[in-house]
Formats: sequence, structure tokens, C-alpha cells
Amino acid sequence: MTKTPPDRANRPALALHVPEPQYRPGDTPDFSSIDVPAAGAAPRPDVMAEAEETFPLCTHLVRVLDDDGRAVGPWDPRLDPDTLRKMYRDMKTVRVFDDRMYRAQRQGKTSFYMKCTGEEAIAVAAATAMDPEDMHFPTYRQQGLLVARGYPLVTMMCQIYSNAGDPLHGRQLPIMYSDKAHGFFSISGNLGTQYPQAVGWAMASAIKGDSRIAMGWIGDGATAEGDFHSALTFAAVYQAPVILAVVNNQWAISSFSGLAGAEQATFASRAVGYGIAGLRVDGNDALAVYAAVRWASERARTNGGPTLIEFFTYRAEGHSTSDDPTGYRPKGEPEAWPLGDPIARLKAHLLALGEWDDVRDAAQNKEIDATVRAAQKQAEQQGILPGQGFDNIGSMFEDVYADTPWHIAEQRDQALDEAREFLGRDAS
Repeated sequence: MTKTPPDRANRPALALHVPEPQYRPGDTPDFSSIDVPAAGAAPRPDVMAEAEETFPLCTHLVRVLDDDGRAVGPWDPRLDPDTLRKMYRDMKTVRVFDDRMYRAQRQGKTSFYMKCTGEEAIAVAAATAMDPEDMHFPTYRQQGLLVARGYPLVTMMCQIYSNAGDPLHGRQLPIMYSDKAHGFFSISGNLGTQYPQAVGWAMASAIKGDSRIAMGWIGDGATAEGDFHSALTFAAVYQAPVILAVVNNQWAISSFSGLAGAEQATFASRAVGYGIAGLRVDGNDALAVYAAVRWASERARTNGGPTLIEFFTYRAEGHSTSDDPTGYRPKGEPEAWPLGDPIARLKAHLLALGEWDDVRDAAQNKEIDATVRAAQKQAEQQGILPGQGFDNIGSMFEDVYADTPWHIAEQRDQALDEAREFLGRDAS
């Protein structure tokens, strides 16, 4: 055993801090320690303000909707009623879609699904605030981008089922959509990669003299990846026309946000070290999300540089269908979250404006449910995941090489022969 030298005998032993969530299963969650400033209290800098002017907003919280559903303060985007109603409908559609696909997974119709319950305002409002031609580089909880941009629900479901209607031919995991026409870059299961991709795409857009900008998405846990910092370095150095979103929903699978550094500083504060604009936004306030993304998109489009936005929200359900959140957090924690339900808050705003009522709300709920059910029925007519696998096996070798190498061709032919033998029919 090594003895401590005399000159160090009085020094305290070194120790590490291992972050632990405040509450565990069986505890009573209490979020009173979270500072929720009054709606409308955050100042709104000019779009072309110096980045330093936004730094106080990295620890503040941009909020527009107050407790009575009124839009207040300088960040109020003053949206027209039709836009508000569309956002509200899109958010509800996403929630109903999630519920149907979650059930489909539990019924064995697909292998995997991820819901965004409690986070619907973020993707829907962001899509509404940006130009339809702008490109998003999402993670797996931004299905609202596609819904808000009018992507067919049937096509989304076919991708989840990997059936004959799947435009990706079963080559992506369920919920990893991709559609260039709708500005939705292919989702990657390698978390963090979409950030440098978004910055690179934005830089290419600037090099070409284009007017389209990009928005990259990441979760709080993936901010610990090196890709996050590489992207911020390039974005800052070249003043890329990009918005970089951190969806801080408090949990990265079963690891709480403190393991990614949330105890030391807000995620928006990362912007300070890189010298770029930063905003911290109430992610359950659709109007605040819209206003922040609109501000950042105008800044990027007028060569004002990148903006890092932290959307402060809460993942109301499990990480995925493979996850049971009751194993690592209190059962009542989602209900205790102080920022409320984004759908209910936007409804309260429409009611306060006199632009909505409970009769129309109930009718719309039935209509959305019927629409999603009809889409599911149409998608399932083309097959569900367990029924896939042997039809058109040769297609797995397509769209990879311009000219198929001989050894790949041999593998293809062998796979087709084995499939024919197994099925007793032509599997080509």
C-alpha cells in the first residue's frame, strides 16, 4: 500500500460528483425549484443584434402564453386565428397518430415506436415558423415536422410497417423517415450526427448563394457527443445560416439531463462559449416556440449567423416502446411538470381569443381520430412488419452501387436461390 507523502498528508481526498436525479420511483416529485418566469418577461433583441445581447436569454425562459391563455410580451408573434387553429390541429393529429402507432406496436404489427407526447408544440411550431423549402435534420421525436408540412399519414405508417408502400423499402428502422421534398433529412440512429450534417448543409447553401437555411435537432443527452461541439465550432467560425435546437426533455432514455451537464448550466448557455446567439424557450408554449424559431430563421436568412435554441420541455412517456419509465422516475412526474400540456395551453389561447369552442373541439377530435384510423387501415392493407421479409429480396442489393461488384452480385444470387428454395416459388 502506497503511503501519502508527508507534504500531502493534510490535503483532502479527491472526489467526483456523480449526478443523480432528484426523484426516483416511489418519491413525490416537486418541481417548485424550477424557476418559471412570468410569460412576457423576457426581452426580445433585434434580429440582427450582437450575439452577446442574447446571452441573458440563455438562462432566462422565453414565454408568451400566460396562465389565462393570453399571449403577452414582446415575443408574441401575433399569429392569425387560421394559423393558430392549424397548429392546434397538427399537434392533436400528432398525438392521435402516436397513440395509434403505439398500439400497433403493442399488437405486434411493428417492432418499435417512439412517441413525442408533451413535445408536440416544438416540431409543429418550428415547421410553421420556417419556410417549407428549409431543410430539417431531425432526431426521432420530430414527427410533427412532417405532419405540419402535409406529409401523408399513410406513407408515414407504411414506413413504420416497412411494407410495400414504404418509400424507403424497409431500409430504415420504424419512425426513421426521410423525404427531401418535405425538407426532412434521413433520421440517423447514430445520435448527434445530424448536427454537423445540418451545419454542412447550411454552409453548402451559402456557398451556392441559395436562400434556404437548415435546422438541426438534438436531445439533451446527445449534447455530450463530440458531434455537438464539432457542429457548433463550424457554425460559429463560418457563421453558418443554421438553427441548432436542443430539445431538453429532461431524460435521455433512463439517464437524466444532469449527466449531460444540466446541473452546471443550461444547454442554451453552450452558445456563450462559442460566441453565437442563444435562446432558452418554454417548449410547451407553441407561440414561444414559433416566435423563437422565426427570430432565429430571420437572423440566419439575413446572414446574422447561427442560433442555439434550448427547448425546455418534458418527455411525458417512455423513451420508446422498449422502455418502462416507471423503473427510473416517479409515476406522477409528468403530471407535476410545471409547464403543462402544450395542446391544452394552445386550446386555452384559442378559447381566450374567442376563436374556438368546446363544440368544435369535440367535433375535431372525432374527425382527427377517424382520419388517423382510416390512414392506418389503408396502410395495413399494404402489409404489416411481421409479414415482410421474403418478397423482393433482391431489392436489398439495389441503390447501393452504381455498378454492382461481382462479389455482391454473387451474394444477391445466393440469397435469391435460398429464398426460392425456402418458399418454393420465385422470390425475385
